[in-house]
Amino acid sequence: VQLVESGGGLVHTGGSLRLSCATPGFPFDDYTIGWFRQAPGKKREGVSCFSKDDATPYYMESVKGRFTISRDNAKNTMYLHMMSLKPEDTAVYYCAVDPWVVNPCWLDEYDYRGQGTQVTVSA
Repeated sequence: VQLVESGGGLVHTGGSLRLSCATPGFPFDDYTIGWFRQAPGKKREGVSCFSKDDATPYYMESVKGRFTISRDNAKNTMYLHMMSLKPEDTAVYYCAVDPWVVNPCWLDEYDYRGQGTQVTVSA
């Protein structure tokens, strides 16, 4: 399964970005999805995760109210809408999908991952 990420870039503090992650030709409507990030010298973080078995997604505390995870099964694409961006949001962001995940916000459990897209928020 190939995951193609896009949408990263450089924005000023307070700006917005929408990350996309497509799985061309591969329907993922019955898969758990997640967005992760890693900044240089920091641990990898589970930003937002949405289990196929849950009604609502999980968000890490620092992004609640600012980030929104969504999916468009008809387009085989998932998104991460990011608003009110802060310099501490700067990182490489990764998407991931998998049909069998016990811990949705643990990237190591995902077999299918995107290549990563850089998000840089300037002060």
